[in-house]
Amino acid sequence: MQLNRPYDVLIIGGGAAGMMAAGTAAQNGLRVCLVEKNERLGRKVMITGKGRCNITNACDVQTFIASVPTNGRFLYSAITQFPPQDTVGFFEDLGLPTKTERGNRVFPQSDKAVDVVDKLTHFVKSGGVDLITGEVKRLLLKDNTVYGVELQGGSQILSGAVAVCCGGASYPATGSTGDGYKLARQAGHTVMKLRPSLVPLVVPGSECTEMMGLSLKNVAIKIFDTVKKKNIYEDFGEMLFTHFGVSGPIILSASTHMTEMALNRYHVFIDLKPALSLEQLDARLQRDFELNHNKDFSNSLNALLPSKMIPVMVERSGIEPEIKCNQITKEMRRGLAELLKAFELIVAGFRPVEEAIVTSGGVKVSEINPKTMESKLVSGLYFAGEVIDVDGYTGGFNLQIAFCTGRLAANSITK
Repeated sequence: MQLNRPYDVLIIGGGAAGMMAAGTAAQNGLRVCLVEKNERLGRKVMITGKGRCNITNACDVQTFIASVPTNGRFLYSAITQFPPQDTVGFFEDLGLPTKTERGNRVFPQSDKAVDVVDKLTHFVKSGGVDLITGEVKRLLLKDNTVYGVELQGGSQILSGAVAVCCGGASYPATGSTGDGYKLARQAGHTVMKLRPSLVPLVVPGSECTEMMGLSLKNVAIKIFDTVKKKNIYEDFGEMLFTHFGVSGPIILSASTHMTEMALNRYHVFIDLKPALSLEQLDARLQRDFELNHNKDFSNSLNALLPSKMIPVMVERSGIEPEIKCNQITKEMRRGLAELLKAFELIVAGFRPVEEAIVTSGGVKVSEINPKTMESKLVSGLYFAGEVIDVDGYTGGFNLQIAFCTGRLAANSITK
């Protein structure tokens, strides 16, 4: 069965990129159809930012590109034409007040992701976009041109242009099950190797489990690659110990640089006291031990470390727990200071892609026109959002990628 007369554009996927593309195309006067397999639009947007939705990052274009370690330069046209400030203005115009927090992270003032989804849904529906609940089985192609799609069940929707905006493979419960990659391959596109990005790290042993739930703030990390024999990433901020290893903002961002994950290849070094040099920290320990000179070593660290970390640190230090502080030697103290400045965790691997915030990999960027988001292989076929091989750090960068590529794709489509 063929549905109605042809559309000017058909959008596959009702997430951040798809809703932005559909609403923008309708705003431009095009006849638009959006196909989404969930009953409600924006399922994945609903869970972003722990349910608060980190809409974008209020940085300049250069900082934005530098914060997208995978093919950031590809986004130059998209982010220049619709920068973070325009995203903020877009939502403000829709009646959604925003606020900017630490690290230039932009959130709705309400702290509710549902408000972001509601405004995007209104943007789509108010433009007269036809919404169809269904799953696209394949693209309709002829002479290297797309002319529509076929849904599961056999129904066909004809369209002069098709935009693939169905996300990646992370959080499959929200509908991100890698459908876009299948459609891209059908059109002859190369799909770069998929791997989890912005994903927690697995650390073997019992130490992380013992510290489960402990959040460290204002710590610095370095990631050492034992194959390349150099530090590949540094960051400062917040991290979290879990039952399987570590998570939190700086860990998630670090994971994007672990491009060739292998058992024990990557080592995380945590500086628990980044404001102090090694010498300053040694002096601090000396003062603490003098104040607690008759106490056991294991009972002298409460002013220095969170309680959950003390048993682990005592064990790692090699200093007897019952030794009195006045018996701790200079060498012992120096070793403890070095441990506090470089607490090492050896990474066993990533958590599953289902737990990743985004998917790294996707449609090869050299096969997409960066000035339009149109396929270089198939006329009338466009890509936007996570399905493309671009991914950024945590902090609003990935939603901004979805918004600016969706916007650019829509603005590049004409009747």
